[in-house]
Amino acid sequence: MTLLASRDAADEDTEDAATATQPSGPRWVRPSVAALLLATAVLYLWNLGESGWANAFYSAAAQAGSVSWKALFFGSSDAANAITVDKTPAALWVMGLSTRLFGVNAWSVLVPQALMGVGSVALLYATVRRTSGPAAGLLAGAVLALTPAAALMFRFNNPDSLLVLLLVAGAYCVVRALENASPRWLALAGAAVGFGFLAKMLQAFLVLPAFGLAYLIAAPTPVRKRLLHLLGALCATLVSAGWYLAVVALWPAADRPYIGGSQGNSLWELALGYNGLGRITGDEVGSVGGGRNGGWGGTGWDRLFGTEMAGGIAWLLPAAVVALAAGSWFTRHARRTDRERAALILWGGWFLVTAAVFSFMSGIIHAYYTIALAPAIAALVGTAGAQLWRARGNPAAAATLSAGIGLTALTAYLLLSRHSTWLPGLAIAILVAGLLCAILVFFASRLPVVARRLVAVGALVTVLAGTGAYTVATAATPHSGALPSAGPSDGRGMRPGGGGIVIGGQGGPGGAGGGLLGTSLPGENLTALLRQDSAKYTWTAATVGSNNAAGYQLGSGAPVMAVGGFNGTDPAPTLEQFQEYVRSGRIHYFLGDGMMMRGETGSDAAERIAGWVAETYPPTTVDGVTVYDLTR
Repeated sequence: MTLLASRDAADEDTEDAATATQPSGPRWVRPSVAALLLATAVLYLWNLGESGWANAFYSAAAQAGSVSWKALFFGSSDAANAITVDKTPAALWVMGLSTRLFGVNAWSVLVPQALMGVGSVALLYATVRRTSGPAAGLLAGAVLALTPAAALMFRFNNPDSLLVLLLVAGAYCVVRALENASPRWLALAGAAVGFGFLAKMLQAFLVLPAFGLAYLIAAPTPVRKRLLHLLGALCATLVSAGWYLAVVALWPAADRPYIGGSQGNSLWELALGYNGLGRITGDEVGSVGGGRNGGWGGTGWDRLFGTEMAGGIAWLLPAAVVALAAGSWFTRHARRTDRERAALILWGGWFLVTAAVFSFMSGIIHAYYTIALAPAIAALVGTAGAQLWRARGNPAAAATLSAGIGLTALTAYLLLSRHSTWLPGLAIAILVAGLLCAILVFFASRLPVVARRLVAVGALVTVLAGTGAYTVATAATPHSGALPSAGPSDGRGMRPGGGGIVIGGQGGPGGAGGGLLGTSLPGENLTALLRQDSAKYTWTAATVGSNNAAGYQLGSGAPVMAVGGFNGTDPAPTLEQFQEYVRSGRIHYFLGDGMMMRGETGSDAAERIAGWVAETYPPTTVDGVTVYDLTR
């Protein structure tokens, strides 16, 4: 059929990809899968509680959801439903339900994320196996598990964990749909992506072109039916994503929290503006920093190899490019319905579209976003690695595989060289071993069976050594705040300014605990003050910014109003609304003087509120935090 499908019939260690869909396989498959998933679970769960509340912004919302069903449904920052987080709340539904079952603690918040990671690895294995065999599936699963950005996010409580799980589930459904042109499986794929929208909005839709193109080209049915099936899947996507937007739009605004991240109390505005097209253009009203002039880092294809993003995702990125190019060339004469080429379209399209958007978007972007590339990179590397190894008797396949191994070793050397004091000697060891393995792999078809197997194991260990070491270092480093980053604890995991958690101190400008990106847990005296008589008030306190409010809320267990939302630039509440809350005795304290970094756009309501409080009420200082008693 194709070069990649060719094989050396005399080899005892090869397998037929045509058996990929069979429930049983070689005896080593099930133990290997079990070992992979067990190792992944240990990696993602070990010492997980060391990260504490991780991103306290989302942990506080989970705490609110454990108290109020309305807060859980809308994703409110507090149980009194003043304002929501600046995302759709699907990830908070998982955390909120977990805290309801197991109590509000770091483990109940973070364990679901780790389990999503194990589930993503299992689903990726199952997906790749169906098209390319169990060896390819195992390699893909291992690459995903050992991607630093994946280990970072699957041990953290940002929405990315649920997003990746749902997108991999969508890819699995597409592969199942391709087997017999199943509209049901394709609709399930659309539903998975639509629910992914409820985790992280428009980012979920980046995979849709790849999913649609793979089915349009390769489904074994006439083109008219393919188009009808795709239309049905699109409807499933819109329904699974749009029902929540419709409910929020129809719900009376006075009876729900303000939609954080929007200037007009609109989830549609949030989805299409601040968290939508604004991320592409840089035109994000209410955003702090960044902007159209490259404020979030220079754009271009080299962005993924920059100092911020490279450590999380770049280890096997060049190998994925080689895999995609080689697969495209070797399958150029395959029949239209060839499933391996269809898989190449699916994963290659996912990879190219997501990489292009991340490379050239001008709006808010953070290094951990690159976890969305990890499944596609892993699938391409796993599929190509296994298939090229089977076809190693062909000089072109052997040369391509050797080039991929050598390029991966060189990439690891360059990335590790940035950390001259961390594991010195690992970089040069990987480079030397990688080049040696690349040479041996080229001649592997001429070696005895035992020697071939040793070469294969050596090449696999070498390819995964750099990314694996960096992943273990990432997992061993506690992470907190709004901007976690992958890597060892030499200033990259808990780097200054990354928005970590401070206990008992001011933690931010003007006595407002935590600041824009960090969170300050209150000291003993302030905690006792916030808890005292908290049941008498709708909000025990108010403060500017969601991260400030999160620390006080998690420390006291009582609702704290986040004035102005995450950036302090949302018009919620207005000065007049806040004054009415105070007159009616619904807020006990105001914390901090409200001095926060602000952008050039968005509402100044938070500044006006903080100014009015400072002019009207006498301040006191408790545990280093400025406190105004609004009942005096």
